[in-house]
Amino acid sequence: MDLPVVVKVGGSLTDRAAAVVGEVLDAGVPALIVPGGGQFADAVRALAPPDTPAHWMAVAAMEAYGWYLSSFGIPVTADLAVPEGPAVFLPYAALRAHDPLPHSWAVTSDTIAAWAARQTGASLVLVKSVDALTRGGVPVAAVREPFPCDEVDPLLLPYLFAHRIPARIVNGRVEGRLLRLLEGESVPCTRVYTSI
Repeated sequence: MDLPVVVKVGGSLTDRAAAVVGEVLDAGVPALIVPGGGQFADAVRALAPPDTPAHWMAVAAMEAYGWYLSSFGIPVTADLAVPEGPAVFLPYAALRAHDPLPHSWAVTSDTIAAWAARQTGASLVLVKSVDALTRGGVPVAAVREPFPCDEVDPLLLPYLFAHRIPARIVNGRVEGRLLRLLEGESVPCTRVYTSI
């Protein structure tokens, strides 16, 4: 049986959204897709509201991108649960009900996806526009402790290690790479090992 997975699709992949969604569908795994914020969240940043309004506006921005992802043939859900097949998670209602994370730009859809993985017991895949996380400018294939990096939000790695959530970061711009990863193949990516 295929293991459930939370797949965060970065907002930087708007131009590749159809292909990325297609790879998730082709993999056929129980996948809860967490949308990034992308240009919708950038619009919130440009308005520069205070932290709490900014937080909820950015979560609403994730929903806008989620609806866009759904336009490529995948259903939406507001339920924080692993679906039987792939579905796009609209996070606003669940986050308002639980309010589990700081209201800060240090928290983006990266950490929200990690929270969703923790709540559902699913593994976590972050689909980005990069081949790997970098440490001091050097690509890192395996992460065994938190460190500052520019490819994910500042809270993500500490959150993963605090809650022992393993994760993989994969480049959604390379055709077929996400599909192969979801099918269990070894592909170029960064793996976050959080177990002792």
